[in-house]
Amino acid sequence: MKITLKSPLDMHLHLREGTMLQAVAPLTASCFAGAVVMPNLISPVDNLEKVQKYKEEIEASSNSASFIPYMTLFFKKYSRAELEAAKNEIIGIKLYPAGITTGSENGVSDLGNINDTLCLMEEMQIPLLVHGESNGFVLDREKEFLTVYQNIAETFPKLHIIMEHITTADAVEFVDRYPNVSATVTLHHLFITLDDVIGGLMEPDLFCKPIAKRPRDLQALRAAVLSGHKRIMFGSDSAPHPRHKQECCGCAAGIFSAPVALPMLAELFEEADHLDLLQSFTSDIACKRYGLQPPDKTVVLEKKAWTVPNLYGDLKPFGAGRHLRWSIKGEEIAQ
Repeated sequence: MKITLKSPLDMHLHLREGTMLQAVAPLTASCFAGAVVMPNLISPVDNLEKVQKYKEEIEASSNSASFIPYMTLFFKKYSRAELEAAKNEIIGIKLYPAGITTGSENGVSDLGNINDTLCLMEEMQIPLLVHGESNGFVLDREKEFLTVYQNIAETFPKLHIIMEHITTADAVEFVDRYPNVSATVTLHHLFITLDDVIGGLMEPDLFCKPIAKRPRDLQALRAAVLSGHKRIMFGSDSAPHPRHKQECCGCAAGIFSAPVALPMLAELFEEADHLDLLQSFTSDIACKRYGLQPPDKTVVLEKKAWTVPNLYGDLKPFGAGRHLRWSIKGEEIAQ
């Protein structure tokens, strides 16, 4: 049995930089036609020169002519001239509340002072991608941020807003309220709850932000994705960290899922008897919502069992050691 996917896309990806970029970029480029690359590097990607330089580095590392890195700018106050110059080089601008996650120290500290840039973005049709969490109690952060989303969606009704890596039933319900709002859902939030992270021994490789939530939230995410929701698309939020940053006190937040994303999604959709919806979740919805024409790339998944390696170099993948029923045809499993 085989599944053929046309131009699959990862709409939320961390590639890091330097040797880490060189290690992980080929793993995504081999099985995706494109990916939306996050800008929260050590020195944030917050001007056109940095966008162009980072894109060149990604292309040099990806080893694939049929892969497009869709670039993003790190949100700050931009002038009209800056946005006009950058518009054709980016897919959107990513807003991080200050200090809310990895690499967000230079994020927005005053959400009441962003409207000038949002107004320009709406006018120029530049999408707004958002890490939507407050600084409140950790399980309530995404729910508390919904008032911010509501204010933006109502104030700027022609601005395309993407709620990144949603994790709650409340967020799923919110997407339905505003036609200018889309969302991404990760692989790991379709498989784990907070109990998997800290219900037994602490599992640092399952620690991410936003954190995994309750069973009812996982079921709401699955129900939306497996019903073919027209404004919810796949974004892995694959976020690699070396072992010394993952297995330590104060471990880094991030789950590395790039090598297993499509096989594990195929397994999930098959179990729900909805393999027919995998194409739309991994490509068609994103193409429609963003107006994309990705490279013509065919990825074939076949019913061929394999075991997820414990490590890819120095990186532990999501599902390490797990036996999977689906694999990417012709892909060598590098360890």
